[in-house]
Amino acid sequence: MKEVKGNMKILQYLLIVFLVLFSSKEILAQNDSIALQRKARKLVRSGNELYQKKQFTDASVAYQKALGNNNKYDKASYNLGNALYQNKNYKEAVPQYELTAETAKDKFTKAEAYHNIGNAMMEQKQYQPAVDAYKNALRNNPSDDETRYNLAVAQKLLDKENQDNKDDKNKDNKDNKDKDNKDKDDKNKDKNKDKKDGDDKDKDNKDDKNKDKDGEGDKDKDKNKDPKKDDKKDPNQKPKPQQGKMSPEQIKQLLESLNNEEKKTQKKMNAQKAKGKKVKQEKDW
Repeated sequence: MKEVKGNMKILQYLLIVFLVLFSSKEILAQNDSIALQRKARKLVRSGNELYQKKQFTDASVAYQKALGNNNKYDKASYNLGNALYQNKNYKEAVPQYELTAETAKDKFTKAEAYHNIGNAMMEQKQYQPAVDAYKNALRNNPSDDETRYNLAVAQKLLDKENQDNKDDKNKDNKDNKDKDNKDKDDKNKDKNKDKKDGDDKDKDNKDDKNKDKDGEGDKDKDKNKDPKKDDKKDPNQKPKPQQGKMSPEQIKQLLESLNNEEKKTQKKMNAQKAKGKKVKQEKDW
């Protein structure tokens, strides 16, 4: 019995030690978490002071450090979004507002985050996301007149954008249709031109054929002409040499002229040969 009681005491002692150790670790973890939260709040306050001085870049750094110590610190993410927005980094500001909208516990903070998402989208001319963000803001805070006004402006700009896109599409369709009609007209013009050229060619061939036929008729007419009428000539008229033929007297004069020219040429060549002949020299050695 004494041995059993001794074992029970040992077990109780070990349990107490375990509980103490476990509690100590939990207490230490809680202390660390509290220390990080305090540090994060301190960094946010520092960032707020820089923000008030319009030192938005330095304020952004402070808020980022605060999130490094507590990544679920919605005030740090919301203020970081504001600092980025003031620096016109609208695209980078949106994720910070979205984080705030997800982690915020009260509806008013969510509404403010969605409202600022809408503003950042408007700056980027992304009207459909802006409309959606303003609607989410009003779901969380229906009495916000500023958000309602911004929603009306964003909706109007979205409708104009959709109408402009529709007009551009209709214009493109009209331009394409006009181009197709023009191509069709040009094709028809080419076709009609080819047809007209073919008709003109057929007409020319027909005229040539009729002309040849008329020529043959004239030839036959000349053939049937009485040859006796052509033989009747005026006895007092001197005969004329036909074109392309020479009379005997002209032939004789031409031969004499050629003979004289040949003699002159031969005489001249003999004189040039005598003048150009080299004299052979004797060697002096």
